[in-house]
Amino acid sequence: MTPLDRTWLLGTARAEREALGRTIQYTPPEAWERESASPGWRNRDIVAHLAASEVAAAAVIADEVPSELEEFLKGLEEGPFTIDAFNEFAVRRRADLPFRSVVTEWGRGADLFLARAARIPPEEWATRKVNWTVGEIGVSYLIQSRVMEWWLHGEDLLAGGGNPPRLEHPPIFCVNDLAIRTIPYALGTAGLSLPGRSVKIELEAVGGGTWHRGLAPRDAPPGDKTPDALITGRAYAFALVAGRRVPAEYYLAEGILQTGGDDALAETVLQHLRAFA
Repeated sequence: MTPLDRTWLLGTARAEREALGRTIQYTPPEAWERESASPGWRNRDIVAHLAASEVAAAAVIADEVPSELEEFLKGLEEGPFTIDAFNEFAVRRRADLPFRSVVTEWGRGADLFLARAARIPPEEWATRKVNWTVGEIGVSYLIQSRVMEWWLHGEDLLAGGGNPPRLEHPPIFCVNDLAIRTIPYALGTAGLSLPGRSVKIELEAVGGGTWHRGLAPRDAPPGDKTPDALITGRAYAFALVAGRRVPAEYYLAEGILQTGGDDALAETVLQHLRAFA
């Protein structure tokens, strides 16, 4: 699958950074110390996690080594690296800092990341890669993954502050598109390999679109191939499943998401769907 259009994605990323900034601004002050949608984290800890991620992303997109990640890796000695462990490390480091300083770190990190992303010339958009926590990935996927994190964690903060969801097409489309692009990876982490099989996904309303995706790495279905499985329904619901906020079974039972063709295969895709590594 070719990367998303450079101008569109950079514009979407800038708009989503501003939207998350507004969400933070309008979250009631008393909500920051409350338990968040992420188990074990307060609402303010979500911003701390994002601040660490932005600083790291701004470094790697400029081919620099993220100092905080390097410090964490040194502390591991011979132990295995996991992104969850790094996230906890980063959140703990900011747990007692003034919340304003954490928000400022996030905003500055996001702005630096976006400024550096905008300097990537069009001719390098489809080929340039960076070293991220999951390994080497294309710069467009790194930018798309930041949009995904900003929207999903923005939804967490909206819920934590008692505010309604924010239904906007570009960020929800980014979440869904990224989750669909990485279906082979998600299946692979569960030990599943399905060469020659494919799924067609048709989502409606904000964030919607149509995709036909092979279920094995580098397996692009021919244009005339009939998909083995079909998933249809509301794009917002699909994004929440991809973000592991709501189990697929809930939306299937409600009919908000539906399957066709090989139903068992479609349900397997939904159960392993993930928008993040």
